[in-house]
Amino acid sequence: NASIDKLVDLIPGPDFPTGGILCEDRDTIIESYRTGRGAFRMRAKWQVEKHKGGLWQIVITEIPYQVQKSRLIEKIADLIADRKIPILQDIIDESAEDIRIILEPKNRNVDANLLMEMLFKNTDLENRFNLNMNVLSENGHTPKVLDIRQVLQEFLNHRHQVLQRRSRFRMDKIERRLEILNGLLICFLNLDEIITIIREEDDPKAVMMQRFNLTELQADSILNMRLRSLRRLEEMEIKNEHATLSEELTGLKSLMDDEQLRWSRIADEIKVLKNTFAKSTDLGKRRTEITSAPQSVDVPTEALIEREPITVILSAKGWVRGMKGHVKSITDITYKEGDSQGFIAYAQTTDKILILSETGRVYTLGADKLPGGRGNGEPLRLMIDLPNEDSIVHMCIHNPDGKLLMVASDGRGFIAPERDMIAQTKNGKQVLNVTAPITAKICTPVTGDMVAVIGQNRKLLVFPTSEIPEMSRGKGVKLQNYRDAGVGDAKTFVGEQGLTWTLGDRTRTETDLRPWLGKRASAGKMPPAGFPRDNTFGE
Repeated sequence: NASIDKLVDLIPGPDFPTGGILCEDRDTIIESYRTGRGAFRMRAKWQVEKHKGGLWQIVITEIPYQVQKSRLIEKIADLIADRKIPILQDIIDESAEDIRIILEPKNRNVDANLLMEMLFKNTDLENRFNLNMNVLSENGHTPKVLDIRQVLQEFLNHRHQVLQRRSRFRMDKIERRLEILNGLLICFLNLDEIITIIREEDDPKAVMMQRFNLTELQADSILNMRLRSLRRLEEMEIKNEHATLSEELTGLKSLMDDEQLRWSRIADEIKVLKNTFAKSTDLGKRRTEITSAPQSVDVPTEALIEREPITVILSAKGWVRGMKGHVKSITDITYKEGDSQGFIAYAQTTDKILILSETGRVYTLGADKLPGGRGNGEPLRLMIDLPNEDSIVHMCIHNPDGKLLMVASDGRGFIAPERDMIAQTKNGKQVLNVTAPITAKICTPVTGDMVAVIGQNRKLLVFPTSEIPEMSRGKGVKLQNYRDAGVGDAKTFVGEQGLTWTLGDRTRTETDLRPWLGKRASAGKMPPAGFPRDNTFGE
């Protein structure tokens, strides 16, 4: 009367010859056994071997059932060759009788769990073994999908049928042998007469059958008997065999007449199986370890890209490329005829690049997807859906923990977290809401506790960054008040270090900012002497 839950306590899950790890929650296993259908997630068993100097390697000791080791190794080798798992350096097969596959990481700083998660997702180090308990039930005639309890009952029913068929078969054999033995005993009792019949009669078989009331099988057995068997000892052996077989036949008949006795016999057979395959024996010990379903691990895109320094170049006319290394001299960069420098940033191939357009949309590019530095690159509009009438305002390298000050041409703005700016499609993501003729004008990193804003009317205003709201998308608030002008430039800075701007090759810092301190949305005052005439901070 055990429930399926109780049966799962006794049968926690399938056990595979090649071991491995079954990664499923108990509820999932119960549901599979309850419905008769499901799939079990199997993973290879692995461990980290540490060596001197902080070096280490991963050793795979068991692989999922029915996974061919040679094909598995070939697949991983292809991934290494194609640089699809750049954090994996090499794979070595040291297997003998036991599985031993060595995985060498790119360097000692690689996360072993992250590396294995990537391999689980891309190779047969993790696979699914399907369960479909479709059983021939009702005496082996009707296929049905059964639960684990019904399957076990069908197994017992099958054992019962096998016991009956085996017993009937044995009974037939014993009855045939007893028939032969009865004939042989008649032969020994009438040996002289039978010898005379064989020597003198033309058809001794028919004469013996009529004279001693023998069956054809008994007569043939007598005629086929060898002369050396005609001795007293043989007669005793026949009588002993007859008695033994008669006793066995009686037992089989009792077994066939008593169902309870048959089930008792089946229980004894199963006990023998239990002892043979006990958990304490080599045959019976569990090979497959059962664990809970693994937590979902997000493999960062950066882990699939080989990290290399590049210089991202976006020309004034919108041609983009990524030159290997960090170019030291910007003046050595060449452009197409009629084109010139636009934006330049130093990045790694694992970085994301944020591009702000005049309409306030932020587009995202993967640094690894940029065309090479040879030539002039490719038009940016082939890589993102940037309208022809829209132009680029700013380009920067994405910092997940960073924040950007977004300002429109009318002086409204807000602080936006960079983590909310990543766009998943070519269409980009609307961040700064503007309506023509107003455009997005400034995008600068938030690096301090103060913000400086200068208008096209040459008025400078300084106020705390805390007065600017932080939001993921919007129109923002008025940073500076203008009558007939717009914003010229804005930047954040550390108040104690002073406000810095560039004029030509010189950099100037103003530490006494009291004349320009005010509330957000104030008009501001004329900047210090020597401030650039183009009303920008020049950095």
